[in-house]
Amino acid sequence: MNVNVHDVLRQAILFSEENMSPHPIIRAIVRPLFAILLSLPALAQQPAPPIPSTGSGGLDQYRASRIAIYTDDFGQLARYRQANAALAPPAAGESRVIFLGDSITDYWKLPDYFPRKPYINRGIDGQTTPEMVVRFRQDVIDLHPKVVVVLAGTNDIAGVTGRTSNQDIEANYASMAELARVHRIRVVFASVLPVHNYTPDAEESFALRPRDRILALNKWLKNYCARNGFVYLDYFSAVVDERGMLRRALADDGLHPTDAGYKIMASLAEQAIRKALAENRAE
Repeated sequence: MNVNVHDVLRQAILFSEENMSPHPIIRAIVRPLFAILLSLPALAQQPAPPIPSTGSGGLDQYRASRIAIYTDDFGQLARYRQANAALAPPAAGESRVIFLGDSITDYWKLPDYFPRKPYINRGIDGQTTPEMVVRFRQDVIDLHPKVVVVLAGTNDIAGVTGRTSNQDIEANYASMAELARVHRIRVVFASVLPVHNYTPDAEESFALRPRDRILALNKWLKNYCARNGFVYLDYFSAVVDERGMLRRALADDGLHPTDAGYKIMASLAEQAIRKALAENRAE
């Protein structure tokens, strides 16, 4: 038997109105509530509103493919939940380091660049800083590292999870730093990498990441680290070319480092981690 919920609600409302208190105040309160109930089935049948366009077809398609993530697990806590549960606590004297970030970190095979180091990769492709704030406790604090290396911001600038100002990105950095400090985790903030448009595959990534915003965010990061006793990891200066873009040999798609790029980054990251650990021992 097919039951029309709308008809059932209507009959219930009619019955209630017939048996409703005659007091005018009660009727004035109850009738609008009935009207709302009557409208609920129709509202439920309305199609979901479209995702706002970013003006970039490729980015719009990418955002649409991630709707389940944005609505069901915004921080993607499920990505590393089992791996975290299986991870043993740091051994006595171990200087565990968490690399937190987006695809640039996610694709970085840390054991190849830091052999025999207790460095743990917690990068997730496509993530922005608000998502990292959501998972900061699970993927950083609860793993008890001595140092966290954060490389983020490029996807925020591109608008992957919506239009975001530099001020909003800075606030998310500050939130992560404050959480880390409370738990005595040393913070290394890496600069946002430059991008290039030397190849066809790089054009969209380049267009979505204006150089002036990258420069402004890096300037803020450097000053914020200096003011608060954190370590600033300057990848940008080591990989930028004379045109202010990422050197062609260091990224085929204009965004993600090649092996040559990761080698440069690994050397700089190691220096920053040593500095952070030394400062930790000095406290």
